[in-house]
Amino acid sequence: MSGNENRPGGTADWHQKLEHVRGGGLTADTNQTSGMRRFEAISGKTVGSEKLWMGRTHVGPATNSGDHHHGEAETAIYVVSGHPVFVFAEGAEEVRVETEPGDYIFVPPYVPHREENPSADEEAVVVIARSTQEGIVVNLPSLWAEVDPNAEGGGACRS
Repeated sequence: MSGNENRPGGTADWHQKLEHVRGGGLTADTNQTSGMRRFEAISGKTVGSEKLWMGRTHVGPATNSGDHHHGEAETAIYVVSGHPVFVFAEGAEEVRVETEPGDYIFVPPYVPHREENPSADEEAVVVIARSTQEGIVVNLPSLWAEVDPNAEGGGACRS
């Protein structure tokens, strides 16, 4: 008797190897937003993940991303360095959330937003995790673009 008989799912289902992605092994072969450089670490393409996407994003000094959303994905952001600002619309108002290293941000599905780095000389770096295996990025013309979650393409703008 091997001792595996009483384990949930059987050995084949649960006893898989851990995947190790080194910091220098991230790929830029992922969806991009203007003003930012995204690097994919954990995804369906890189490690076979089915429900999670994770990567690192760099926002250069005095740079703004384009307005965008991440489709059906819930997005969690951890600020590694710099002081990025996360901007979204609340009614007719633009809301700015100023952050510092150690802070976390949660972005619900389909919420138009953008990242800004107001520093003239310091890059902002964040780690991003999403509830889908791929890095969904839908670029938008503005924070107030009407998003149709039922449209093809992961929540494209309505024309």
